[in-house]
Amino acid sequence: MSNSSTCALSVIIPVTDRYDDTRDLFYRYKAAVEAWTTDYEFIYVLDGENPPVASALQSLQQRGERIRTLALNRWFGEATALALGFEEASADTLLTLPAYEQVETSDIPKVLAALDDCDLVVARRAPRRDSRFNQFQSIIFHRMVKMAAGFSFHDLGCGVRALRRDVIEDVAVYGDLHRFLPMLASRKGFKVVEVDVQQASKDKALRIYGVGVYVRRLLDIMSTAFMLRFVRKPFRFFGLIGFFVFLIGALITAVLVFQRLFFDMPLGDRPALVISSLIVVLGIQIFAIGLIAEVIIFTQGRKLKEYRVERIVAFPSPREPAPEPVPPAEAAARIGPLNAPLSDA
Repeated sequence: MSNSSTCALSVIIPVTDRYDDTRDLFYRYKAAVEAWTTDYEFIYVLDGENPPVASALQSLQQRGERIRTLALNRWFGEATALALGFEEASADTLLTLPAYEQVETSDIPKVLAALDDCDLVVARRAPRRDSRFNQFQSIIFHRMVKMAAGFSFHDLGCGVRALRRDVIEDVAVYGDLHRFLPMLASRKGFKVVEVDVQQASKDKALRIYGVGVYVRRLLDIMSTAFMLRFVRKPFRFFGLIGFFVFLIGALITAVLVFQRLFFDMPLGDRPALVISSLIVVLGIQIFAIGLIAEVIIFTQGRKLKEYRVERIVAFPSPREPAPEPVPPAEAAARIGPLNAPLSDA
């Protein structure tokens, strides 16, 4: 990342498979940004080949607009596009915007202004104007996030976010974890706030995804929850699961043995004994994985930094005591008479 700030604001726009008219949306974004500052730059990151958007951006650059275009050679995902934009940004204040209308552009200065009192601002579309099904999906998603990770954000799917460079330097964005950046930043000790903005009138399309997308979202929630809660204490996670699996297998085995001893029920022709034994072994293996992970964290724990130092207030340096005042008579005796002749060398 570049540490030398050459402008006040870097606007990063990742362009994936969903986008609106590039020229029209740019001028609307530009008007909103100029309401906050006139010292800015726009960085468009094309996730793969996109000739229509590339052509529109080239025409805007020829008109003298402050736009930089970065193009990836193939599809990598929105998180990679954002990470590249963050790396190329030159300002200490960053603003991410979607390549399509998601919020009313007139509310963008409101998001930027809220950054004065925090490190990361997340725009929240409130009230929602899109379909009931979209709202239902959002409610279920955020309830699962709160249940798994303990954070109660309301619109992690909104791409309008303002943040300081320190957030990106301390929080890695990869995979599909860009949606969970507010949670990861909050876990690091950054101050994160949500700001209500108006949802764009065009952001009303019904969004129904494939089964694979919903499965990936669920896996993302689980992986993020694990990183937030158990990355420094994996034995609590694996040990708890291993204990319950072992306990289930041990209880089934105990029931089978009890039936054999007191009810004379044979064990040789019952597959339940084999299944219960496998469950016991599985519980022990999960338990052992937790122990191994705990040993790894113990040996590498110094390299894992979960905190950030906001400021350091040192004690004032001790001052030397001022010399005591000398009475005039004593001072005159030390100096001698003013009219005393000088002795010859």
